[in-house]
Amino acid sequence: MIDKTLIEQSNDVAIARLKADYDALGEHLDRRGIDIAAIKTKVTKYGIAIPSWGVGTGGTRFARFPGGGEPNTIFDKLDDCGVIQQLTRATPSVSLHIPWDKAPAADLLAKAEETGLGFDAMNSNTFQDHPGQEHSYKFGSLSHTDADTRQQAVEHNLECIEIGQAIGSKALTIWVGDGSNFPGQTNLTRQFDRYLDATKQIYAGLPSDWRLFTEHKMFEPAFYSTVVQDWGTNYLIATELGDQAYCLVDLGHHAPNVNIEMIVARLIRFGKLGGFHFNDSKYGDDDLDTGSIDPYRLFLVFNELVEAENVKGFDPAHMLDQSHNVTDPIESLMGSAIEVQRAYAQALLVDRAALNGFQDNNDALMATNMLKVGFRTDVDPILAMARMEQGGAIDPIQAYRNSGYRDHVTAQRPAVAGAGGGIV
Repeated sequence: MIDKTLIEQSNDVAIARLKADYDALGEHLDRRGIDIAAIKTKVTKYGIAIPSWGVGTGGTRFARFPGGGEPNTIFDKLDDCGVIQQLTRATPSVSLHIPWDKAPAADLLAKAEETGLGFDAMNSNTFQDHPGQEHSYKFGSLSHTDADTRQQAVEHNLECIEIGQAIGSKALTIWVGDGSNFPGQTNLTRQFDRYLDATKQIYAGLPSDWRLFTEHKMFEPAFYSTVVQDWGTNYLIATELGDQAYCLVDLGHHAPNVNIEMIVARLIRFGKLGGFHFNDSKYGDDDLDTGSIDPYRLFLVFNELVEAENVKGFDPAHMLDQSHNVTDPIESLMGSAIEVQRAYAQALLVDRAALNGFQDNNDALMATNMLKVGFRTDVDPILAMARMEQGGAIDPIQAYRNSGYRDHVTAQRPAVAGAGGGIV
């Protein structure tokens, strides 16, 4: 973790400028009938989960170039996630991936307390084989033609629930790479039926206060057909399973130009929006830093979320899910957490009464301009003030660089080898 004195010193340099900017923005918002303190309070309460795997360097199907100080264990990962929360005050929980992060529950809880973190949704892994595994997932897992392989995948997911119960998690996320790479390779209907049957067994083992999230992905590693390929199939699965089953929306898992905010609105309408994996995309499932390509689309998603804030029982889970190939993962995750907060704050600034009036009167131009007023407002002073008041850094990335944390862990942790070939 980073010495609090270093954070305070970093803030001292910027505090006067921040207060001036915050006061100026407050005056501007007041003229629009908006209380800046109320917006800041909502931003302060908003949190997004960090994926444990996100603090390591990602890669492509061709190569992976690890950076210095890569985490070797889940406890290294929790240290890195703790630094992100310490500086941003926006990432209070971590989402574990099993078996990558498997460890005694008592040790996980002790480390979480030390780093000031909680645990978000559990993530199962049946998209690759693991040491000691009896049956291979080369041709699928929950939808495999072999009953023993499907049962192995079911039992793995039930184990994830058991681990999650011991550490305070309340949700399980299932993503499978099942599908086919050639026309005729599989019977598409029977394959889906096998998936549903196996997932129902997992759902039956879900505690009464848990939620099950299923995630769709258009392609990769199954490039011809994917069992859970779009939001419609995902919705059918959640509906088939029951009231505790919901759809997870990953912003990168869509065809180019798909209207993601409309998907979000539809799932909200039918009570099946479970949550998000936030990232950004240019061509496909790129897993780029959130807000790095299309921040307006991120804002439009949050416009739908803010619109639904008063819907009874509406409580979607929010998590980052990115691959950092050429940046320091801690810096990228901090920047992305701030971008998600930014989109939320901007959406809170939209005059909803005016927007609804323009929509009802079919005034297309004024309706879209109402959205742009929120999007174009510089909310940086709100985000920075919220961080500082909670003990975080006004400028998290600069404070992180000043701390020398990366150099420190590079000296302490064994080097991680690079890899070539395969999806990593």
